Parts: sequence; structure tokens; C-alpha cells
Amino acid sequence: MSPREQERQQQSARPDGRRRILVTNDDGIYSEGIKLLASSLAEVAEVVVVAPDREQSATSHSLTLNRPLRIRGIEDNWWAVDGTPTDCVNMGVLHLLKDDKPDLIASGINFGSNLGDDVTYSGTVSATFEGTLLGIPSVAFSQQVGEHFSFAAGAAFARRMVAQLLAEDHLPEDLLLNVNFPSTPRFTGVEFTKLGRRVYQQTVTEKRDPRGRRYYWIGGTPQWKQEEGTDFEAVDSGKVSITPLHLDLTDYRGLETFGPLHQRLGNLSPAEGEAGDGGDGTS
Repeated sequence: MSPREQERQQQSARPDGRRRILVTNDDGIYSEGIKLLASSLAEVAEVVVVAPDREQSATSHSLTLNRPLRIRGIEDNWWAVDGTPTDCVNMGVLHLLKDDKPDLIASGINFGSNLGDDVTYSGTVSATFEGTLLGIPSVAFSQQVGEHFSFAAGAAFARRMVAQLLAEDHLPEDLLLNVNFPSTPRFTGVEFTKLGRRVYQQTVTEKRDPRGRRYYWIGGTPQWKQEEGTDFEAVDSGKVSITPLHLDLTDYRGLETFGPLHQRLGNLSPAEGEAGDGGDGTS
């Protein structure tokens, strides 16, 4: 039986033959964003929620390996994991849904944008990285925060977008889309974009607690390079930004343009006493 035939057989065994979506996030299972996203997507597919039991923002693509994970049922098809978003995707795909894997992974809706370079920090986006590593098309949804913002418009857009994706006969297993909604309740359009570049002006602030001990906060207000075609430019103009991502971090331009450096590094050889010795210079 082909993988496609197996997929159709699995779907026919589900309630009403519906497609299945695994929903997760990094704001925690009780966040408003995930509740609205799951409710909205339930109109077009069967939804299973597996999310952190507490906020896990900026955990990036971290995986818990130094302690066991615990999972707790909240309600039907809702599970809380005491781990990271990456842990949640693994628990969902490789444990809870191992016999009938989801057709799509949706992460969000995150409280705050995930634009440009910041996707490397984002637990929301990293959950979708893990999804594509497991061979499942994945979409991350994030909401810009502003005065009178609401998750409602983003959740409605996510429903229409996911319905369109699931209507496709076949989605690439490595499909990874990063979607950001502007804070305005009425979107001015939809634009496919590239990642913007952040101007780093982070600071480390030193303070003292009541006992005189030093502690530190890493912070700063993000600023962005003004550049056409970026996710930041689209969201700043009131548009929904959709950025296709992939996990291949190879700098292919560098393979071609770093020639002199390649040659110098390629000519390096282990210094005498380094190769195959036990630390005392003998082999």
C-alpha cells in the first residue's frame, strides 16, 4: 500500500473522515491564542491540542533530554506537557497520535510577532521546525500586539488558510510557513515575504535584589531595517505576512564566494601530536 493510500485509509477511520491537525504553542495551553486557533480550526478538521503546561516563550528549538516528561489530559483531545513546544510536537506525533499521525501542525496564535531574525528564538516557530523534521507540513501563526488588538481576525484567517492547504491533493512534507498578523482588526492584504533584519540594540541591565545580590535582565526594543518585501514591512503596513521557511541553514553563496578562505582552511592539517594521540603527544 502506498503512503497516499495509507493516508486515505487513516482518514476514513476518523470521525466523518476529516483531516487531523495537531495544535501547539509556546504561550501555554491556557492562552487565549491557542483556544481561539483550536476552536477555529475545528470547523475544518479534527483538532488535537498538545501544548506546554506553562509559558515557554523564547525556548527556541530546545528539547528536554535531562529529565522525564509528564503529560496531563485537560479535556477531550487536549493535553498539557511539562516541556517545550518541541517536546509537545514529539509527544503528539510520536506518542499520542503515533498510529494516525496528523496531516498538519499549527502552532500559535502567539502573543506577539515572530518576524525576521527573531524566528530563531521563537518556540512557536520552532514547533513547526520539529513538525517538518517529522515529515508533517507545519504553519506558525503569530499576532502583533497593539492597542485594541484581537486574536479573532487572525483565527478566522487561519481557518480559511488551513482549509485551503488541506484542500490540496498533496502538501510537501517540508512545507513550513511563518504567518504574522498585524494588530489592526482589518487586514489590508496578504503578502508572501522574506525574513526582515533586526537592528540589534539589546541591553543587559544590572540591578540588585533586597539582599544586595546582583541580577540581570536582557531586553531592548526591537528595531527593523526598512526594506521592501520583508515580513516586517508587510505587517507594518497592515498586511498578513506569509514567509516560507526551511531548515537547511547552508550558506550556498558562501560555498561559491568564500573561495580563498576555503583554500586556506582546506590546507590546514592537525598539528604535530594532535592526531590520534591520547593527550600526551603519543599515538
